[in-house]
Amino acid sequence: MLSYQHGYHAGNLADLHKHALLAWAMDYLTAKDKPLSYLETHAGRGLYDLGSDQAQKTQEAAQGVDRAITGGWLPGDHPLIGALDAIRAVRGPRAYPGSPLIAAHFLRPDDRAHLAELHPGEYEALRAVAGFATTHHRDGFAMANALCPPDPRRGLLLIDPSYEVKADYESVPRRIAQIARKWNVGIIALWYPLLTDNRHLAMTARLAVDHPDALISEVRFAPARPGHSMVGSGMWVLNPPWGMADEARRLQAIFDRHA
Repeated sequence: MLSYQHGYHAGNLADLHKHALLAWAMDYLTAKDKPLSYLETHAGRGLYDLGSDQAQKTQEAAQGVDRAITGGWLPGDHPLIGALDAIRAVRGPRAYPGSPLIAAHFLRPDDRAHLAELHPGEYEALRAVAGFATTHHRDGFAMANALCPPDPRRGLLLIDPSYEVKADYESVPRRIAQIARKWNVGIIALWYPLLTDNRHLAMTARLAVDHPDALISEVRFAPARPGHSMVGSGMWVLNPPWGMADEARRLQAIFDRHA
């Protein structure tokens, strides 16, 4: 299905959780003088306007990243704050970067990036802002299977499906297992929503059996509006970098305090 457009949800509390962990990981990885690969299976358009009609309709950014920045949830030296400030200095104060542009903030000339997006309109928008990467108008899991292990072998894969259909939850563990067998040293990060019906539990249980040493970071927050079913955000990370578990605990404490 190709109906999902993240513009309605950009900058929400789930983005804050996901992007804070991604920025931390990219900052950590690029501190070492070794090239890396960054891959993303569901890249979206890469850049969002929080002043757009889509964002204004839902007000999710106002309750998410806007509230977090105003309230000083993250320390000023957090990698996400640095990335957001740098991107807004170029793109404008209401710009919000998706994960491709957050990753791009940290990438160096010798690093490589591959971004997949299947939605035609979102893909064209992605191409316009992703000159740093090779973009793929195809299924993201197919791209990852074709490229893994990537060159350079050191790196991170972000999997961020829309979960438009429940079958996404059933297929993700199998797809991750295929990729992990080919790229056993890669950092594989999966985002998933925490919904009121807890439909993620079977997926995370399967992943725990297959990869018992993976990191799980889950945060809870109030629904964006009455009747909204998302009440939290999860990040599952295979081969997490040293120190990422500590960062996940810091983020959980922040959400527990403020959200």
